[in-house]
Amino acid sequence: MNQVSYQSIMMELADIKDKEIVHIKPTLETPEIILNKKDGLMKFEGRSLPENPKLFYAPIKNWLNAYAESPHQYTHVTFRFDYMNTTSSKMVMEVIDIIKSVERHSGRLIIDWYYQEDDDDMMEAGEDFAGVTGAEFNFYSYP
Repeated sequence: MNQVSYQSIMMELADIKDKEIVHIKPTLETPEIILNKKDGLMKFEGRSLPENPKLFYAPIKNWLNAYAESPHQYTHVTFRFDYMNTTSSKMVMEVIDIIKSVERHSGRLIIDWYYQEDDDDMMEAGEDFAGVTGAEFNFYSYP
């Protein structure tokens, strides 16, 4: 995989607010993120341990807040984390809270949580997020 630098990712994130489609490439410390306003599709995949998770996730949360005000009639979100540190977990919880608010405006929200079949911690993280936020998750394991 051709690695993108953390600095270039942060520069790219600074400019996503009004974009219809956002594609942030993964690094060794940050997940791939796809945000598609037009189709109501979002994906978070990979490792999440950025130098500053609050700074990394802030523009994503801003984009999601704007999306939640006028969402697609059908929103489908996929999470497939290999690893996330504690601060990233807090940020992902906040992301899920924002995504959950989409239901007030669109009525149709699907959240899929993928975890490796032997990764109980990641499965439990998804269960905790679902429980705390009140969001309904579909859980899928993969080898």
